[in-house]
Amino acid sequence: MKVYEGANIRNLVLVGHGHAGKTSLVSAMLFTAGATQRLGRVDDGSAVTDYDDEEIARRMSISTGGAFAEWNKAKINLLDTPGFNMFVHEAKMVLPAVEAALVVVDGVAGVEVVTERVWGYCEEASMPRVIVVSRMDRERADASRVLESLTKSFGRSVTPLQLPIGSEKNLTGVVDLVRVKAHTYELGGSGKGKEDEIPANMADAAKEAHEKLVELIAEGDDKLMEEFFDKGTIPEEDLIPALHNAIREDKLFPVLFTSGLGNVGADKLMDFIVDYAPTAVERGSVQGGPGSNGEPPSRKVADSEPLSMFVFKTVSDPFAGRISYFKVYSGVLKNDAAVQNFTRSSQEKLAHISIMQGKNAVPVTELHAGDIGAVAKLKDTLTGDTLGDKSAPIQYPPVKLPEPAITFAIEPKSRADEDKLSVGVHKLMEEDAMLRFFRDPQTKEFLIAGTGQQHIEVAVSKMKKRYHTEVNLKAPKVPYRETIRGRADVQGRHKKQTGGHGQFGDCKIKMEPLPRGGEFEFVNDIFGGAIPKNFIPAVEKGIKDAAARGYLAGYPVVDFKVVLYDGSYHEVDSNDLSFQLAGRIAFKKAMEQAKPTLLEPIMSVEISVPDEFAGTIMGDLNSRRGRIQGMDNKGGTTVIKAEVPMAEMLTYGADLTSMTQGRGSFNMEMHHYDIVPAQLQEKIIEKAKAARGEEKEEEE
Repeated sequence: MKVYEGANIRNLVLVGHGHAGKTSLVSAMLFTAGATQRLGRVDDGSAVTDYDDEEIARRMSISTGGAFAEWNKAKINLLDTPGFNMFVHEAKMVLPAVEAALVVVDGVAGVEVVTERVWGYCEEASMPRVIVVSRMDRERADASRVLESLTKSFGRSVTPLQLPIGSEKNLTGVVDLVRVKAHTYELGGSGKGKEDEIPANMADAAKEAHEKLVELIAEGDDKLMEEFFDKGTIPEEDLIPALHNAIREDKLFPVLFTSGLGNVGADKLMDFIVDYAPTAVERGSVQGGPGSNGEPPSRKVADSEPLSMFVFKTVSDPFAGRISYFKVYSGVLKNDAAVQNFTRSSQEKLAHISIMQGKNAVPVTELHAGDIGAVAKLKDTLTGDTLGDKSAPIQYPPVKLPEPAITFAIEPKSRADEDKLSVGVHKLMEEDAMLRFFRDPQTKEFLIAGTGQQHIEVAVSKMKKRYHTEVNLKAPKVPYRETIRGRADVQGRHKKQTGGHGQFGDCKIKMEPLPRGGEFEFVNDIFGGAIPKNFIPAVEKGIKDAAARGYLAGYPVVDFKVVLYDGSYHEVDSNDLSFQLAGRIAFKKAMEQAKPTLLEPIMSVEISVPDEFAGTIMGDLNSRRGRIQGMDNKGGTTVIKAEVPMAEMLTYGADLTSMTQGRGSFNMEMHHYDIVPAQLQEKIIEKAKAARGEEKEEEE
């Protein structure tokens, strides 16, 4: 494999809605460039970047796949990301590794929900965007309708650089509006177009579009504007660098037309990438996190700088072990290099560096600044880590991801599965930054959290196939809590006389509610030694133990204050245990008086749906005891913010999908605890008691 320098490398990420044709487009580019012998297809599992068993079975991308093509003396690195709501965080994760994004839009559907979301990710990262309208050979594909949808969503900087010739099954090629030439293809052919005359019926439209484009490019540049007024046009040799700069500076979002499956326009797309997309070294310098002196260090993307690299993806391969995908930000990485992991302060040796063509690793001897590579079997390194030359430390900031939206309880099917569960889940978590695995200290369940039901199901399926671990998924138990609304003043007295030493403890306490989030407060208000100092912690411990076991339904009691103000003791019979038991008795008596009640977790929920579903969603939230906090409208999408009890949100992912035809998305996080309505309290208490298999606890 030839070694490329940064100036000849183009790094691009393909983002867009699911089924917009990203993976097929990558396959068409690789086939046209001669990197593969056949045109890979998603339908038969032969697509280069969808190679995982789950992806082949579901016919959709689940994680980012890497590939590269050599074209016109340049190397094009492509990262193909998933376009489904559940997996779209993958696109955000890989943005630090690229200099431009190909936003792939379906020729029939135009801009969809995820298109807008990934556009937002690119905007946050100030990432130059090229819009590729794919699947133009589909029935009902319509260039003018798609352009209208793009301009409406993303503004007037969206400009066609091509026009399609023909449509649907009669798609025969594209007109290049920069050079004003036509290129024609055979559907399903080699992907190499031949230069032709512009069809007579398109000549006027092409001329008009070319003039509009020239005018738009000249707008931002006084020198070009002068030339444009003098000559009425801009010559090609000035137009190309001006267009390159306009794209790099986000002044212009060009639109190209292709068909991945029909292999139309892939060669022109690659020509365009080589001519106009920012090169790997045009990024300037990359900012690190805050340094020791408070000034964030930065590193120029250049071979002459000390070596630094950022790991943007990890894959757990059952055979090769952990594979780390990285971007070389500065310096030159040689095979067998010893580097420092600045994030974890450890040493790593990079044996057998390679570049990935789908699942196949192609060995290379070195990688220059700006290139993307992969290496297997690093000891400690995970996604988001920075590696580099020990003498020049720098740490690049990892990508911030939202919190997972949905949680399931996970339970191993057998004893053997129990032993393998933790290992399997942790390997999947190395690969997928949005998975979480933890134990709920209150309900004692193992919980797995992710972006949605499908995300969790894919993880469970991978666990079964890769690590032979079978689990059941259940809705998690709601971590209710108990509290008080009234005050109490009680005495707790424990007295037991047996042969020899007896047991004696006596305490008087006042109990009152604390504001939400107050947890527990214990005040020692004993005067004159009514209870010796050394027994006071025992009273507190007794109360805490009893509170942890709950009173109404076995849920922990929170947000209350206890004042210990009096009591008595016995010189011989009093001991720690006696006062613990006295504390427990006092707590139970106080709970009887202090109007105990149940608390439930309330989630802060943010739901994004196309405008036409907003009414349905709000009605549904009201039926779930939700309180709408606000609404926002942005380009055809309504964002609803609400606070909803967790108990009502356990199956929300699936419900939202069916209510919005799969076009809605949501995320939620724990916000606060609130009192459960009286009519529901009885049911919850009965259910909890039945689950604990107990009748009313007998009084001690």
